Amino acid sequence: MAFLPSPWSYFLSHYVILNEDSIYSNYERIKRMRRRDREVTDMQEILHILDTAMVVHLGLVEDGMPYVVPMNYGYCFEDGKLIFYMHGALEGRKLEVIRKNPACCAQLDCDGLLLPGKLPCQYGYSYYSLMGFGKASIVTDVSEKEKALTLLMKTVSGKDFEFNEKLVSIVSVIKVVCDSYTAKHRPVDLSTLNVT
Repeated sequence: MAFLPSPWSYFLSHYVILNEDSIYSNYERIKRMRRRDREVTDMQEILHILDTAMVVHLGLVEDGMPYVVPMNYGYCFEDGKLIFYMHGALEGRKLEVIRKNPACCAQLDCDGLLLPGKLPCQYGYSYYSLMGFGKASIVTDVSEKEKALTLLMKTVSGKDFEFNEKLVSIVSVIKVVCDSYTAKHRPVDLSTLNVT
C-alpha cells in the first residue's frame, strides 16, 4: 500500500476487513490525529477546503476489497453533520457496492505545493485535507435530489441552478452522511526552504 496517499492507506488498513456493523466500533481510532499540530478546527478553514477541492474521493468496500471513486460533489451541514452529495448514472458498480455495504470514507485535498529540498528526503508537501467517515445512501426523494444537484452545481460552478423532477430523474444521487470528520493543514515553513 505504499503507493497510496496516506489518508487511503489509513482507510484501507483499518476498514477493508470491517463490515457495516463493526466500522463504528473503531470510532475512537477515527477521531485521533497523530499530528495534532496540523489539525484544522477553524470552520472558515474547513469551508475553504470544501469550497476549493472540487473532487471528493469516495472510498467504499466491495467484498473486502477497496473501491475508490473520484467524484464532483456538493455539501451542506445538517444537525452538526457534514453531508456530501454526488451524482452519477442510474446504475453501475458504485451503486451496487453502496447497496451491499454503505460504510464509506470521503477524502478531499487542495492547495497542494511541493516543498523542495537539497536532498530527496528533504522534500515535502504543503496541503489542506479533509477526511470523513460515515454511511452512503442512494437518494430517491425528488425534492432531496433537486436540493443535492443544486448544492453540487453551486460547489463546482459557483452558480445557482434550479432542477425539476424531469432533470433529476435521469441521474442517481449519492448522499454521504459523515458521522465524523477531521481536517488537516501542512503549512509552508519558509524558514526551512533552504535550497541554495
